[in-house]
Amino acid sequence: MKFNKIIFAATLSLSLLLAACGSNESSTKTKDNGSESNHAAKTEKVAKKIIAGSPLQDGTYTLTEKDFDDKGWKTTFEITVKDGKITESKYNYVNKDGKLKSEDKEYEEAMKAKSGVGPAEYIPELNKQLVSTQDAAQVEVVSGATHSSENFINYAQQLIQAAQKGDTTPIEIDAQGTLKDGEYSLSEKNLGSTGWKTYIKMTVSGGKITAVDYNFLNKDGKLKTEDEDYEKTMTEKSGTGPQEYIPALSQSLIDKQSAADVEVVSGATHSSHAFKMYAAQLINAAQKGDTTPIEVDNFVFEEE
Repeated sequence: MKFNKIIFAATLSLSLLLAACGSNESSTKTKDNGSESNHAAKTEKVAKKIIAGSPLQDGTYTLTEKDFDDKGWKTTFEITVKDGKITESKYNYVNKDGKLKSEDKEYEEAMKAKSGVGPAEYIPELNKQLVSTQDAAQVEVVSGATHSSENFINYAQQLIQAAQKGDTTPIEIDAQGTLKDGEYSLSEKNLGSTGWKTYIKMTVSGGKITAVDYNFLNKDGKLKTEDEDYEKTMTEKSGTGPQEYIPALSQSLIDKQSAADVEVVSGATHSSHAFKMYAAQLINAAQKGDTTPIEVDNFVFEEE
């Protein structure tokens, strides 16, 4: 199952802390083979104080994939919100017989032999992380289950967006569907702690992603790629800046035609994950042909 890795801080204030650009944006993405230990969840995270972003409304929110994938599985996902907090996360995969992937011993053995982890481990770990962090963008990829983790992060983000609105309408994802022609856009509502917010515009023509306009805006409407001071500071600290990683991520999505296959840019890890998470959501919209602009009421957290 693709869709994918992200720590996307893409609602974790996807607008990134510059400090993170240097210290945390230095590692690159590997394939789903267990070699991504630097992003694996090792310790339980604690939810940070939110200073922007609408609170979650109490209720039960569900998301399911419409069709089974080529291996016979489809995602089911349910979160419960009580007193404004995610109290339960039920993410799994089900087959045509109603059997859960986390209970399939043969699948567990085969995947574990290949990547060092199986659904009996990574599925509860991802659910646990979402409850502890209360934020999809802070969920870390489980080593050996990159694509499943990124898939979880994308879907968790969509459920959180529904919970912020109190919209309990079940979400159906046409994950196996083809892209419908049109222009699809997503933008963050709130400026992050460093004064930026993300936007992505994606054009689909002939069933293919043909153009991607991705950037960050500040309160004055200035693009991050045009901020020479930011470029200089980030490049000195992490070896890359927005003038390099922003067009690289945009082009990678066009080349790969899949958010899951977009490569993380070394030195811009958090921005890359945020991009992948939001790109995955836009692709889901394109699979439905829903061109309604998506506004993400992104969480902004108090700096530690």
